Amino acid sequence: MENMIKKIVDADNEAKAMEESALKEKEELAKKIDEETRKIYDSYMKDALETVKRNDSLEEKKAEKLWEEIQNKQKSAHIKLQSDYEQNCDKWVDAIVSRTLDTNS
Repeated sequence: MENMIKKIVDADNEAKAMEESALKEKEELAKKIDEETRKIYDSYMKDALETVKRNDSLEEKKAEKLWEEIQNKQKSAHIKLQSDYEQNCDKWVDAIVSRTLDTNS
């Protein structure tokens, strides 16, 4: 009978040791999973930030180029309008005066 009780106690102790070992292993695996998750997240975020920086730079260059094109078009339009004004100023004034005087009579 004592032998049977000893076997039961030994089996119980062995089961507790196995349970503790399993819990310890579970905790270690959970830590490894957390570490790997953090590494993957950090790597992904690093890549994402680099992509954002690269895209920001490209978009900024595109915006600067577009701004220069708009400024050049505006300058061209201004030069053309100034040229038209210089060439036609007297004709326009005469036409305005003529029309004003013709409608009043």
